[in-house]
Amino acid sequence: MNFDFTDEENEFRRKLREWLDASAPALLADGPQYADPERRWERAMRWHKALHAAGWVGIYWPREYGGRGASLIEQYIYEEEMDRIGAPGTINPVGLNIAGPTIMQWGTEEMKRRYLPPILSGEEIWCQGYSEPGAGSDVASLTTRAEDRGDYFVVNGQKVWTTLAHRAHFCLLLCRTDPSAPRHKGLSYMLVDMRTPGITVRPLVQMTGNRDFNEIFFEDVVVPKSNLLGPQNEGWKVGVTTLMFERVTVGALLQIEREIARLREVMRRPDPSGKRPADDPYARQRFIEFHIDCQAARYNSLRSLTRRLKGQPPGPEGSIAKLFRTETMMRMLSFAEEMLGPYAQLVEGSPFAIEHGRWMHSFFYARSQTIAGGTSEIQRNVIGERVLGLPKG
Repeated sequence: MNFDFTDEENEFRRKLREWLDASAPALLADGPQYADPERRWERAMRWHKALHAAGWVGIYWPREYGGRGASLIEQYIYEEEMDRIGAPGTINPVGLNIAGPTIMQWGTEEMKRRYLPPILSGEEIWCQGYSEPGAGSDVASLTTRAEDRGDYFVVNGQKVWTTLAHRAHFCLLLCRTDPSAPRHKGLSYMLVDMRTPGITVRPLVQMTGNRDFNEIFFEDVVVPKSNLLGPQNEGWKVGVTTLMFERVTVGALLQIEREIARLREVMRRPDPSGKRPADDPYARQRFIEFHIDCQAARYNSLRSLTRRLKGQPPGPEGSIAKLFRTETMMRMLSFAEEMLGPYAQLVEGSPFAIEHGRWMHSFFYARSQTIAGGTSEIQRNVIGERVLGLPKG
């Protein structure tokens, strides 16, 4: 197994690092704002626009659509370098990672010219209308209906857990257009302008105070047939394409490695009496266990990356990585709060909050990640059935 990078890959890293080291200090000088979502958004928008102007947004998109055509290894390098400087993510994750690639595959040339450039620039934000109150893991059981009225559809229904719906300009909507057909046969996939009359967005406030998840209500919403992506009543095929583009993030393992680095700093931090957690044998043992866990997660993720480099689709190791990473993250953050003491429980705004309240914010946020992208329970089912060969429950 060879972990060395090629000359071309090293040159890619050099160019990216050169730009980051020159640009990031000024763009990110104000630091993350855990308690103020508007300031977080403004900071992320400023960062996104700078990346776009320099050609560092959508790096894996084909060159003809404005990307760099980056390889999987270059994507990994990109994530690694972004993690090195603690950069915020892009402001349009659904647009860049899901909507754009799906439109490239299924959209008309007119759609591609209309939608792809403003996705890259961040001028138009996208959300994904899949989950419903009664259709989460079993998306094909959705009940949001689109009635065919000739040149347009009339949509009625509800979506839930829709990330960034409150900021989105467009929604990838999967809905039922033929209620008499089998569940997977009567679905259609359409691009819906979120400014259309009849759409109501209501935030779902999380423990962190974040409002990134939302409910969307559709009441007699008119959607032109020109916004249909793929054939009518064959939206499941387009939807599966979208799910495939919800790739196993090549940099996902870096999130847990970032936390182990921060946890290392916690271990070295003395309390008022001068004692450090690193001086305690129990704390040292716990830290070493977390470090070993992170290395195991790293090699499992590299195994997934190797599959994709060979042209194979992501396998069930993605479920292993997701389950292990999110639950290990929760344990690590709980341990960090134990080591830091009561002040770690204070949120941003308190004069005594440690690191502007990032530890409490991260602890609360980590819980949501065991739900987002497939709950831990669902991941265990996937592992049991596809890896261990256990019978379906």
